[in-house]
Amino acid sequence: MLILLAAIFILHITCICLLLAATIHNAWWVTETMSTDIWGRWILIGGNWSYTENLGHYPQEYLQVVQASSVLACLFCILGLFVFVAQLYTIPKGKRFVFTGVFQLLAWLCIMIAASIYTNIFHKDKDPGWYGASFILAWISVCLTFISCISYFILRKKKA
Repeated sequence: MLILLAAIFILHITCICLLLAATIHNAWWVTETMSTDIWGRWILIGGNWSYTENLGHYPQEYLQVVQASSVLACLFCILGLFVFVAQLYTIPKGKRFVFTGVFQLLAWLCIMIAASIYTNIFHKDKDPGWYGASFILAWISVCLTFISCISYFILRKKKA
């Protein structure tokens, strides 16, 4: 049981790290001279990277939804870890970690919304480029957070 709890704890920490990296790092859309994230755009000018805001480049309503959903996914996942540790000591033996599973479900839903909207709305028929590492990390986070969510709903606190 201890190995299972450690594996789930490591999976949860991995989800948090990937969500934070996807939200913070500046590589959602990349070209040879530009790197864009959900917060701003970095442009290579004369060998130096210059930061500009995304104000005129994307529809603001969708951009704000992607930003808010990404941040909420990080918060729900972090709160879920604290709830998991608290539930280890407070729930009776034989009960499920439903409350932690709900937090992971909310984190999964938020990052799924953010990645889906970014995929569907942004960079359609635009300049050549490719999805960057942060975009890929966001989709990996979707999968791992869902696996974590399901594992919490299935997991029971072991009876002595």
